Amino acid sequence: MKPEKIVVFTGAGVSAESGLNTFRDSGGLWENFRIEDVATPEAWARDPQLVLDFYNLRRKALESVEPNPAHFAIAELEKEHEVVVITQNVDDLHERGGSSNIIHLHGSLLEVKSSIDPTYKIPYPKEGLSLDHRCPRGGRMRPDIVWFGEAVENFEIAIEQLQQADKVLVIGTSLSVYPAAGLVHEAPAHAEKTIIALDLDFIPDDYRFIHGTAGEQVPKLASKWLEKG
Repeated sequence: MKPEKIVVFTGAGVSAESGLNTFRDSGGLWENFRIEDVATPEAWARDPQLVLDFYNLRRKALESVEPNPAHFAIAELEKEHEVVVITQNVDDLHERGGSSNIIHLHGSLLEVKSSIDPTYKIPYPKEGLSLDHRCPRGGRMRPDIVWFGEAVENFEIAIEQLQQADKVLVIGTSLSVYPAAGLVHEAPAHAEKTIIALDLDFIPDDYRFIHGTAGEQVPKLASKWLEKG
């Protein structure tokens, strides 16, 4: 059989299984930070130091976690198929798990960008981001994260990839955060569509729902797809 194009769409549940906290799992709090205080342009304008404190903690937390079996299983699919990972997550666990084609919708904790020139990006400082970090034009550096109220990155690219898919696998998302959640409807009618999750706000039409953890269910499904391929 010829290689298929598999598009994998992942949410916070995949990262949570590696030990990363999420806002949704903690009632809108992350280490006692409220979303409204650290994840909006208004919060950045009001108290940039608080925002930096939060993201420095999040960046530091990445050093203590590792990819889980779901990340590795997704990467394994590349042995036989073309695989594109579209993720709402801002960590680098897919990269460390071995996936080579990843589209980040909400930015990345690995980089910071200029607040006046978003095309200027540099690696996240190892010592943490401070108010003293500036771009060459003098603009304050901020986390390379899409905050609430900002446009999702790479959205049109993600739509294009989904529309070309032979298989779509949605993992670890409740499909409650828009516009990203609407991407599942871009899959073509002929594509095989599967969702693996513990909690789901709704099951989209034509999707098969597998209840369970990503770490348990994704390797099983990936093995079946590799056997068929």
